Amino acid sequence: MFSVTVRDHVMVAHSFRGEVFGPAQALHGATFVVDATFRRPELDADGVVVDIGLASRELRAVLAPLDHRNLDEVPEFAGTNTTTEFLAGAVADRLAERIAAGALGAGAHGLTGLAVTLHESHVAWATCERDL
Repeated sequence: MFSVTVRDHVMVAHSFRGEVFGPAQALHGATFVVDATFRRPELDADGVVVDIGLASRELRAVLAPLDHRNLDEVPEFAGTNTTTEFLAGAVADRLAERIAAGALGAGAHGLTGLAVTLHESHVAWATCERDL
């Protein structure tokens, strides 16, 4: 299995509901380093997993609507705790949709997997993996 990972970041504000979140129930900010890993069993005819430039562009396109936003005010997230795990899944879903739509070019048709990792600090992160 081969993989390529691209990295970006996103800055958000949000709050959580539930005693388990302690002080994070109050509005607070977070800067996530976001890794998107694209997987395939064989390299394409050009010897690559995916076009890194296109992968970087599409990751930025998925993150841009969330960047510098209060996620408590994003209608599609209403009533949801936008935990690191939840956001990893949301980014993975959006990237998978863009891959299916052809945004990563014809060479991306051989991709079989995607993993999105949000690093909330240097000691904690969450990953969501999707089959493609």
